[in-house]
Amino acid sequence: MSGLNKVQLIGRLGADPEARSLNNGGEVVNLRLATSETWKDRDGNRQERTEWHQVVIFNEGLGKVAKSYLRKGSQCFIEGALQTRKWTDNQGNDKYSTEIVIQRFRGELVLLDTKNSAAPTDAREMNAPAELEDDTIPF
Repeated sequence: MSGLNKVQLIGRLGADPEARSLNNGGEVVNLRLATSETWKDRDGNRQERTEWHQVVIFNEGLGKVAKSYLRKGSQCFIEGALQTRKWTDNQGNDKYSTEIVIQRFRGELVLLDTKNSAAPTDAREMNAPAELEDDTIPF
């Protein structure tokens, strides 16, 4: 039986998206996404916990949407796969980073803010056909 590696998050960006060029001519877009949870403790005091997530977008179309429409504080839904990357720092120590990765042909990005009504609410709308005129609808 094969496994399932899928992460779905709704959160707010902690900073503007950052884009970098890759050696192969492609581009990668990085996001820092915060998810928060609130509850009341036994004494009735409000508690909050925020988790920060690194999101890496290799999908060219979704990267363009992120760069064009997302800003610090924007709310969005992302779907990708969890990946842990090993790297070595300047002192030669091994470091690990766990990231949500949106690959070239997998994953999803949905904009949830209504502030910028000119922005498509779903990245799939970028490839949607032009809207039909009312008189061309067959029903």
